[in-house]
Amino acid sequence: MDGVIIINKPKQYTSHDIVNIVRKQLNTKKIGHTGTLDPNATGVLPILIGKATKISKYLVEHKKAYIATIKLGEKRDTGDSEGNIIEKDLEFKNIEKDRLEEVLESFLGKQKQIPPMYSAIKVDGKKLYEYARQGQTVEIKPRDIEIYSINLKSYKEDEIVFETECSKGTYIRVLCEDIAKELGTVGYMKELQRTAVNKFKIEQSIDLENINQEIVEKNLITIENIFNDKESIDLNDRKLELFLNGVQLTYELEDNTYRIYNKNKFIGLGIVKNNLLKRDIVI
Repeated sequence: MDGVIIINKPKQYTSHDIVNIVRKQLNTKKIGHTGTLDPNATGVLPILIGKATKISKYLVEHKKAYIATIKLGEKRDTGDSEGNIIEKDLEFKNIEKDRLEEVLESFLGKQKQIPPMYSAIKVDGKKLYEYARQGQTVEIKPRDIEIYSINLKSYKEDEIVFETECSKGTYIRVLCEDIAKELGTVGYMKELQRTAVNKFKIEQSIDLENINQEIVEKNLITIENIFNDKESIDLNDRKLELFLNGVQLTYELEDNTYRIYNKNKFIGLGIVKNNLLKRDIVI
């Protein structure tokens, strides 16, 4: 099997845990994932099987969608429900819906975001959470992110539920804290569900307890289908031989990634740049 399945990751499992479970169920070593989810988060986790592990570089750049719950009035050191309470707002009061929607809308667009200390980003060869656990602080450079959409789903007393679509590299924990700050209080991310990674939706996902060979085969998204939005190039036998041997072929096409075929058989992916087609991934 070569392709992608979408797992609905439950809480208390790391992304690596899911890879190991699928690997054992399918009895294959060629398993990977794209788009790491924290253990306390749930939802869409694309699992790459077989030759699909080669396409991970295309999938990590994708935008993502989430439903998040903010708990207002408390701040935690990790930014989520796993951490220790480090601050409380004893004067916190309910916030008007109009004010909530106004604040959420203010986060739309391109912006800078400082990643949290409890993250796997490396500084001087050491992960930030390792510094945090040792009580050390280091300078963290802000990152460019973009919030494409953000909408209020519900609000009750001290909890806000919102949905958002954002660029890769966006930390929803930090977004939750920043929203709370803009509302004049403190807060942390109580719940997080990822509902989409680009074209991979929660509706396509498989529950972990249902994973077996038959279910995977039934729900497998082929590599060809993953790139069905890309234009195709059909190579004759001679050009295919040259292509597979790494020879660049002349094609007056726009710079992009293309699906490559030979006699209507899917071969893999090629990249056209400056009117030259070169091999990228061969299936």
